[in-house]
Amino acid sequence: MTTRMLRTAGRSVRAARGAARALAALANAAPAAAEVRVWYGIDVPPLDRIEHGGIVKLQALAAAFPSTARGFNLLYLVSSRLPDTAPLLARAAKARGARVVVNQNGVAYAGWHGPGWEAVNAPMTALLETADHVLYQSRFCKDAADRFLGSAGSPNEVLYNPVDTARFTPASAAKRPLTLLLGGTQDFRYRVESAVQVLALVSREHRDARLLISGRLRWTAAHEAERDLGDMVERAAVADRVDLTGPYTQADAPGLFARADLLIHTKYKDPCPTVVLEAMACGLPVAYSASGGMPELVGDEAGIGVPVADSWTTDQPPDPSAMAAAVCETYARRRDFGDAARQRAVERFDVRRWIARHREVFASLCH
Repeated sequence: MTTRMLRTAGRSVRAARGAARALAALANAAPAAAEVRVWYGIDVPPLDRIEHGGIVKLQALAAAFPSTARGFNLLYLVSSRLPDTAPLLARAAKARGARVVVNQNGVAYAGWHGPGWEAVNAPMTALLETADHVLYQSRFCKDAADRFLGSAGSPNEVLYNPVDTARFTPASAAKRPLTLLLGGTQDFRYRVESAVQVLALVSREHRDARLLISGRLRWTAAHEAERDLGDMVERAAVADRVDLTGPYTQADAPGLFARADLLIHTKYKDPCPTVVLEAMACGLPVAYSASGGMPELVGDEAGIGVPVADSWTTDQPPDPSAMAAAVCETYARRRDFGDAARQRAVERFDVRRWIARHREVFASLCH
């Protein structure tokens, strides 16, 4: 069997599973009632499992509203982690009187996805047409969704991703060389290459500066990405000062931030990265690509953004020299920036406020 045939068979199997889920939803959904019973359409893993992206906030929400696949009256879907045939699931649930809430994250576009981005957006477009309430995770997400998916006709609002500021807290000051963290999972080569170039430039002022790179290297096959990174650090003459921490769980994340002095975020048009909120809650200032939802999260007081060109057709990595200058200035003012980062995370992004708003939305829909 050819690779194309295997892929086609795989899509058919996933579609069949999605249809089965939709039929189960049709049987299990219940009309809205006073008691909110939520189903997320997928299995929500525990905190001790390695996860990233949209699943992380579902872990927090499911702790307050446990997933109920049978007898649910509210279907909650996160656009970055949709179950198979999500629009069919949503329609089946609504046919039985359940409500649908969509947490709309980023969208696909030519710049980062390449050909076929329209097909990725199609389910999200259908969900926005079906939803009873839409939560956009940043103003940037809403603007991007309006551009590529169309405006939501149902009630909607911006509700930023959350962080547990009681668990993510500043660590005691440590004596060490300037240590940068490139957090999250590394899906994009340019993101890692930019960070390596920045380290080389920062090293002119801070000779012992180091870079931690977390998560899996996923821009190509793992062994090829590791070899590619090895070539990068050799060319930049920083091979002895770059450490790979590997994937990490949410339970381990605070310890990772405690190893760094500053978060460097080079991803272009990142919608609302939770890793940035976690770093801020830990008192880490941020040097970042001033694109996507990043300026909304960091503001003027928690770090320094590097302007980049606005494009939907190509990703625009930040200029390494400008980013290196931002890193050095942020580090020089790290105490003020770090204190402001912590305060901003507590006041604007704490998970308890996020869950409280969900409780209000759910109550308004299920009565």
